[in-house]
Amino acid sequence: MDLILWRHAEAEPGLPDLERALSAKGQKQARRMAEWLATQLPENCRILASPARRTLQTAEAMGRRVKVHPDLAPGADPIDILKAANWPEGKESVLIVGHQPTLGQLAALLLTGEEQEWDVRKAGVWWFSQSEAGDPSSVYLKAVMSHDLVK
Repeated sequence: MDLILWRHAEAEPGLPDLERALSAKGQKQARRMAEWLATQLPENCRILASPARRTLQTAEAMGRRVKVHPDLAPGADPIDILKAANWPEGKESVLIVGHQPTLGQLAALLLTGEEQEWDVRKAGVWWFSQSEAGDPSSVYLKAVMSHDLVK
């Protein structure tokens, strides 16, 4: 199983937080990363997104079906994200479109076994895989990609 974490692209400031839209720069970031992801993701990859407008706009750049999951909202707990993705028991790849600091905490948890405050850049992707299905000790970091590296 692969678990791909994608932080939403740059959003406009404002309130309410869940209604913040992507900025023009954020729309470009999302499109660039979506183009890269489209060449990498398996066709059957599930895409789960936070209910926040900025994450939905980021995910929609993929042009695939996106499922909104309330457990991915800002301030989510990393363990709830793992449950939503059915990690590590699941068989299919899952792309999570979410927020900081949760995605950074989850990345640290997957690699070190502890929640730490790691930074996932806006529109950045961290791709985790496991070499033995269902074995959390076989997790490895497959790729980290930034929107500004995508050509």
